[in-house]
Amino acid sequence: MQTEALLRGFEEYVERHELFSHEDKILLTVSGGVDSMVMLTIFVRLGYNVGVAHCNFGLRGVESDEDTEMVQREAERLGVVCHTKCFDTKGEMERSGDSMEMVARRQRYEWFYELCDTEGYTAIAVAHHTDDSIETFFINLIRSTGLRGLTGINRQLGRVVRPMLFATRKDILEFAVHNKVPYREDSSNLSTKYLRNKIRLGLLPTLREINPKFTAVMRGNLYRLKDAQSFIDASIGRIREAVVHREGDIDIINIEDIDPIYPREFVLYELLNSTYGFKGDIVEELYRAVRSGSTSRRFYSRDYCAYLDRGRVMVAPITEEDDCEVEVDAFAMRSYCGNSVLYYEHTDIDNVSEYNLPAEVALLDEAKLQYPLRLRRWRDGDSFVPFGMAGRKKVGDFLTDQKVPLVERGRQFVLLSGEDIVWVVGRRVDDRYRIGSKTENILKITKYTI
Repeated sequence: MQTEALLRGFEEYVERHELFSHEDKILLTVSGGVDSMVMLTIFVRLGYNVGVAHCNFGLRGVESDEDTEMVQREAERLGVVCHTKCFDTKGEMERSGDSMEMVARRQRYEWFYELCDTEGYTAIAVAHHTDDSIETFFINLIRSTGLRGLTGINRQLGRVVRPMLFATRKDILEFAVHNKVPYREDSSNLSTKYLRNKIRLGLLPTLREINPKFTAVMRGNLYRLKDAQSFIDASIGRIREAVVHREGDIDIINIEDIDPIYPREFVLYELLNSTYGFKGDIVEELYRAVRSGSTSRRFYSRDYCAYLDRGRVMVAPITEEDDCEVEVDAFAMRSYCGNSVLYYEHTDIDNVSEYNLPAEVALLDEAKLQYPLRLRRWRDGDSFVPFGMAGRKKVGDFLTDQKVPLVERGRQFVLLSGEDIVWVVGRRVDDRYRIGSKTENILKITKYTI
């Protein structure tokens, strides 16, 4: 795509979707990579009122500092205000037990919104493009997120806008070369350690070899999937008015009131997912409980608890008193605990190449586990044998020693086998359940903040 065509495509995309106007003051999130540097160039060339926000997470040493210096130089050359901030990302990872991706995302967006409030920015522009959206489709396809997850990246979410989604990575690179736009390559983009890079560097080139028009075909698919999801959202909105009513702080879904011409499990999924954040496999378990007449189990999303009462689904906000206990059977793919999700993977010792893993990953000797496992908030009196120690320690004392803030302590979960705590989630495995020289099969659990 030639320079003028890309500029024209940008303006048409922004106007068609009413993302912002020339009266807005827009904060551009600029990493120094080619996507965000081209976005900066386009905004300036088209005369928008902008400022730049650049994050230095300190994760790549000198590379990170050189990124910051280049962004500052280019912003100064273009006459644009440049906000920069250095983050202690590694330290926050250790304090929170969250992954690098989750910590960095939380840090940058908190800062972006702070800049909006203090500097008067009305929109936050992020440089995601068509190829990013296609990669997201395949990531979510693998993770089984339902139709909504297959619509790619949202063009707008609150104040966050993505005006480059109309362009491909090839379009952006050609523009950068033709207009001599400076940019830096992030060396981590070449690492296949990350799922997105595996898809970008491995899967997608093969698909483009099979069909040279793959990108254009997928762009059309994503547009149609977005339209289908919009249609579903409108239809579910009408169904919700007919089958959901409130008593106090509890929403009650009368399943029998769902017209049988609709697939009831799908409707129930949409009702529970779109409003309350329940994921597909949790809704599947809940619907199986509906059909079997079970009433004893509780099901959790990040913020809500659902249970059954005489053929009705009762949905209530989670309270601090709720210990959120769920069972984890041997076939579970994931579980939810507070603002986190746990993914379960069964493997054998020969498939484990790395043992020095971050705290949000647990490796447990599966032969020692008693299913179903139980996941719940910790309670006063809970104790375990921390990895590397011989004696028991109360969970409360362990959290104090780890300097876990009070608000985080209230959200701490533990995983149990029988009556034994096998993992203080995201912090420490129990020494009795660690893998050893006699371990053959492993349960690998990865914690992600959501």
